[in-house]
Amino acid sequence: MTTVTTRTIEYAADGLTMIGHLALPAGTDRRPAVLVGPEGVGLSDVERRRADALAELGYVALAFDLHGGRYLGDPEEMLARCMPLLADPDRMRDIGHAALGVLRAEPRTDPDRTAAIGYGTGGAIALELGRDGVDLRAIATVNGLTTGRPGETARIHCPVWAGVGSEDPIMPPAQRDAFTAEMQAAGVDWRLVVYGGALHAFHHPPVDHTVRPGVGFHPQHAERAWRDVVDLLAECLPITE
Repeated sequence: MTTVTTRTIEYAADGLTMIGHLALPAGTDRRPAVLVGPEGVGLSDVERRRADALAELGYVALAFDLHGGRYLGDPEEMLARCMPLLADPDRMRDIGHAALGVLRAEPRTDPDRTAAIGYGTGGAIALELGRDGVDLRAIATVNGLTTGRPGETARIHCPVWAGVGSEDPIMPPAQRDAFTAEMQAAGVDWRLVVYGGALHAFHHPPVDHTVRPGVGFHPQHAERAWRDVVDLLAECLPITE
């Protein structure tokens, strides 16, 4: 395990002061970098730990913020902010671009070797960066199998990996089919993993507040999904000492 350095980063996006979590690997050289997007509730220690784990592997990682430093544990408050956001690709792109700009400006980052991964709303933002033509080496989205505006998915020029629970009522089979049809029609290098018996947010450990129906932790699949994401990064964004 390498020594990881972390710090809080403030930046502007969506009319808010966002508070991200930057994790740096040991050393002083430039490294490939990964943007990490959170579920709709917002940035928490779960995503911070993921960024730290990526830094231990040798990546510069930024877990970005959605709600100006707030964690929206009330499902109704979360939906009131996230549903309009998910319906507005330009807003999602603005949030993603702001965070990516911070990540690429970090002196340890190799700005030509970046990837975006995300969960739920954060995964939708990662996809929108690809649809906006951003130069990424890989995109991974868990529970965020959103579709985009016609024709824009052809602007994705990197592999896309997607993961979803088979019992996820928020991303049901019809949504999965629409997502994969869009990727296929656009000629994207895509893959989809359906984790049997898993609900929405199956990757997220239990929380001490009310959650939406259809949300539940599946520890075995959570580990598998994380390994799948790490394998994608190893394939598309390898660490070279």
